Amino acid sequence: MASAVTIGLCAVIGVTPPLANAEPCEGAAAAAQPLPGQAFEIPSPSGISPFNRPIGHKPVGANDAAPLPKLGLLPALLKALTPPAAPVQKEAAVVPSPRPGGTVAQPSEAAEPAPVAAPAPVSTAPPGTSLVGWVTGPDSPNDTIKKFAVTGTDLGIMWDNGDPANNQVLMAFGDTNGYCGIPGKQWRYNALFRSQDRSLANTVAVPNGAVAKRYSGSPVWRPGISKQIINTIGQAPQETGIIPTAGVAVGRNQYLNFMSIKSWNSNGAWSTNYSAIAMSPDNGESWGVYPGTIRTPGSGNENFQMGAFLKPGPGDDYLYTFGTPNGRGGSAYVARVAPALIPDLAKYEYWNSGSNTWVPGDPAAATPVIPGPVGEMSAQYNTYLKQYLVLYCNGPNDVVMRTAPAPQGPWGPEQVLVTSGEFPGGIYAPYLHPWSTGKELYYTLSLWSAYNVMLMHTVLP
Repeated sequence: MASAVTIGLCAVIGVTPPLANAEPCEGAAAAAQPLPGQAFEIPSPSGISPFNRPIGHKPVGANDAAPLPKLGLLPALLKALTPPAAPVQKEAAVVPSPRPGGTVAQPSEAAEPAPVAAPAPVSTAPPGTSLVGWVTGPDSPNDTIKKFAVTGTDLGIMWDNGDPANNQVLMAFGDTNGYCGIPGKQWRYNALFRSQDRSLANTVAVPNGAVAKRYSGSPVWRPGISKQIINTIGQAPQETGIIPTAGVAVGRNQYLNFMSIKSWNSNGAWSTNYSAIAMSPDNGESWGVYPGTIRTPGSGNENFQMGAFLKPGPGDDYLYTFGTPNGRGGSAYVARVAPALIPDLAKYEYWNSGSNTWVPGDPAAATPVIPGPVGEMSAQYNTYLKQYLVLYCNGPNDVVMRTAPAPQGPWGPEQVLVTSGEFPGGIYAPYLHPWSTGKELYYTLSLWSAYNVMLMHTVLP
């Protein structure tokens, strides 16, 4: 069942992809029907019993018990619930180039819910915040069902691949469903898309995938189905998920921080076996895990179970990584390392606010730089603000932004970009587009009730 190949310190483990349980598909994914020639059944290894949608990823307060609108109405409903964007110059919608050096059940017959009145715009949000469109799912112009067998997924973590010859944004997704009428619903722990799209007026455009083609739209098992990119490495007796949390390129090597899920608990809460870092030398086509990067909770490593990589601003040669504990209730911490030493945890330094210093090799010395609750977060240096910027969902489950003059802070107050009330069904995981580092921010956002990923747009004041 398993084979191992060594890439430096990186053990590449190949296993048969997992199978989902027999629960019916949920949300927008329920309408997907297999097309001719796409009945690709993913066999299951023994001992793995994954979920269709991990309950712990469901945002606190989200209600998906009510039937969803019919698929054709869902985008219209979402747009109706989004405050109108302030007028901007059309040419400003083009994302600038990065700085040099810069991843079947039948549809429900339930009655359509009554129309929801659009709430008044939130006064604390920039007037230019708006929904662009779907990145994944039945209503995405990317046609992710036909091209990648992706009917439902979440996250959409984005980073620049660092390849000047073929510059792309890579996008990593979490638990992914395929065609609902196929046994197991083609369930995968994770998946990856690639894009060269620099004009994001409709969404992040993703081309077709091709087998063993490292610059195609997605690593695929065969045309029409994206493959699982990070598999189990057999380091935990109970594992129900392998979820990416952050991505970054150093040279042409791609690095993904991920968490091994022990159990999905109550809404917004889960337990991890460990976090670790995977590496791909071929633009995300194949991945291996550095065993030396495994962080088992304890001795301070419990605060780095989820990550957010940050490439620094001018004059700084470190790579930064923010850490948060399991779930969405903890604070954020920060560490730094020389980019060439990412696989060596002994070389990381941790910010301690009490001594106002970076402490080498001791994650227990890290002190919070952003108070909780902090959900999934992303970070960048913003050239318009000339400040560091992070996005995450807070306690009320609003998408918020903070800025700071340095990765360790001091971080300013939360600025609300999107309220949870604007998107009924539960929003989470705002991930910044790496090429939108100026006045205009583009970022992905997951919607639990539809279990798919949207692209959002905010114009900074």
